[in-house]
Amino acid sequence: MPDGTHDSHRHSHQGDRKRVGLALALTVSFMVVEAAGGLISGSLALLADAGHMLADSGALALALAGFHFAARPSDERRSYGYGRAQVLAAFANGVMLLVVAAWIIAEAAERFVAGSQIAAIPMLIVAIAGLIANLAAFRILHGGDRHQSLNLRGVLLHVAGDILGSLAAIIAALVIIFGGWTLIDPLLSLLVAALLLFGAIDLIRRSGHILLEGAPETAEADDIRKRLLAALPEIEDVHHIHVWSLTEKHPLVTLHVRVAGSADGDAALSRIKAFLDETYGIAHATVQLERGPCPDR
Repeated sequence: MPDGTHDSHRHSHQGDRKRVGLALALTVSFMVVEAAGGLISGSLALLADAGHMLADSGALALALAGFHFAARPSDERRSYGYGRAQVLAAFANGVMLLVVAAWIIAEAAERFVAGSQIAAIPMLIVAIAGLIANLAAFRILHGGDRHQSLNLRGVLLHVAGDILGSLAAIIAALVIIFGGWTLIDPLLSLLVAALLLFGAIDLIRRSGHILLEGAPETAEADDIRKRLLAALPEIEDVHHIHVWSLTEKHPLVTLHVRVAGSADGDAALSRIKAFLDETYGIAHATVQLERGPCPDR
């Protein structure tokens, strides 16, 4: 990989680490305020959001650890380095989102049965302040490479859930103040939990796919075989294709290629690697050239 690309990735990770660190400090600071407000007002929506912010603090700390380990160089025992620490952090954050959503659902069910007394005015004040804090944290994180980094996407989902929780608490407080309907509090909490479940399942699915060595959506084995055969006339067959991702933006492939007996092997190898890089963004490919039957069973 060119040095410029390494520098770009390093600066991107450093910027993401700073953003996550600032968001962590903001989240921890306001979590205490929101938890106190939820206890004083009796609002499940506020307590749910405070609980979510507690999970966010762990998620942000986990994301920081993921960026830290990903920056470590490779060694003899880990020849690919520690880049997958980010994917592990994303998977763990998805599981944490599931736990938070399950807790909100359980608390809401209890409130539906037992009911509760809610001090709507303190609830509204704290919820508005929480929304401002969560929007600030989201703005800090939003400048990162969210479309490619599962690690950053995971913490963005946590903070987005906090924004939804604050909005739900504001709406619930207004309904209670002007309509006196306290069941709106657990009802909107269930809506937030449902949205969190959707985001958590998607995050777990994407990170789990990478951890299970699944093929990237943009580079499937059968497609690679067909395109190589069509693009390079000296290739007679492509087989034993294994394509996976080290991280969400670092695809890898190994494959066997049988070339014609008269073909220049070095030239064919260079063309194959260039084709994989230009077509699929696979800069690291291990290619076994063959001129007869495959030696592997």
